[in-house]
Amino acid sequence: MTQPTDIRRVRGHQPTLLDLYCCQGGAGKGYADAGFDVTGVDKDPQPRYPFRFVQSDAIAYVVEHGAQYDFIHASPPCQHDSECQRIQGNAHPDLIAPTRAALESTGRPWVMENVKGAVPKLREPVMLCGPMFGVETYRHRYFETGGGFTLDQPHHPAHLVPQAKMGRPVPPGHYGQFVGNFSGVDLARRVMGVPWMNRDGIRECVPPAYTEHIGRAYLAALTRLEVAA
Repeated sequence: MTQPTDIRRVRGHQPTLLDLYCCQGGAGKGYADAGFDVTGVDKDPQPRYPFRFVQSDAIAYVVEHGAQYDFIHASPPCQHDSECQRIQGNAHPDLIAPTRAALESTGRPWVMENVKGAVPKLREPVMLCGPMFGVETYRHRYFETGGGFTLDQPHHPAHLVPQAKMGRPVPPGHYGQFVGNFSGVDLARRVMGVPWMNRDGIRECVPPAYTEHIGRAYLAALTRLEVAA
């Protein structure tokens, strides 16, 4: 494993972010809002992705180019650990371990995100939830960190607002689930802050508020190192 690189920032340099398995760019949007120059990578074309895009195998790309970026985010496909996919009997590859190995090889600070079903395979993940950031949906996502970067667990507010049933329209005073073949694309776009996405992107995306929080935590850590120096 490559040893973690010193993550101190070069003054005047906009930090660069590599967004692996980027899909339609929910994670990338959060990092851009935090101040990063974002490049996304996905094996499939992503015409809705709002930032610089490279069509490539994510693991191969990060092994070859990951060390060129200041920070790396990876969201390996969650279908292997998705309850919905298990119920339907669908089989998908488990990319968590090979993605971690590729991230560790870069020596750069990184975050790897996935769903609750993947938690047993993640190392001390931090859980983020919509109400932590004023996002009106309960979308738990889990973030493993590495390469010298750590993330504190925010307080998790109680789930006091009722949640609409999966696939049903969202009644007034409820939160939507926005997974599967959900109803209410326009509402989901507004709630999660992803106005450019279609249903396919929304049902799997990381809300940008989550990664904006992570990006700002990384930049704050850089600032503390600069002050200490």
